[in-house]
Amino acid sequence: MSQYEFTISVRPQYLPEQSEPERRQFAFAYTITIRNTGQVPAQLISRHWVITDSEDRVQEVKGLGVVGHQPFLQPGEQFEYTSWAMIATPVGSMRGSYFCVAEDGERFEAPIAEFALTMPRTLH
Repeated sequence: MSQYEFTISVRPQYLPEQSEPERRQFAFAYTITIRNTGQVPAQLISRHWVITDSEDRVQEVKGLGVVGHQPFLQPGEQFEYTSWAMIATPVGSMRGSYFCVAEDGERFEAPIAEFALTMPRTLH
């Protein structure tokens, strides 16, 4: 186990009420849980997302914090938030990383593994 480590889990969800498929707008929420699985308190400073739709259009999102927060996590603590993304196809993916700084000044990246954005198939 690393001294500096955030473990990230993701729960994506399609948002039919926010989507307009006829206008090629497919909305997805994702709930992220960030847990400090390292041995040193650390703070999430910024985020970097790569959002890709099924036609290989890529949106990159960079910014400070997450949903207005820069959570400072003690070892074993976690922070959960929900955000959303809009893509032009019913299927896509997201991946990214968080840039973090430990209490002792060490900087590290917390990778976010790629996850699928998928509109459920509906039967009429």
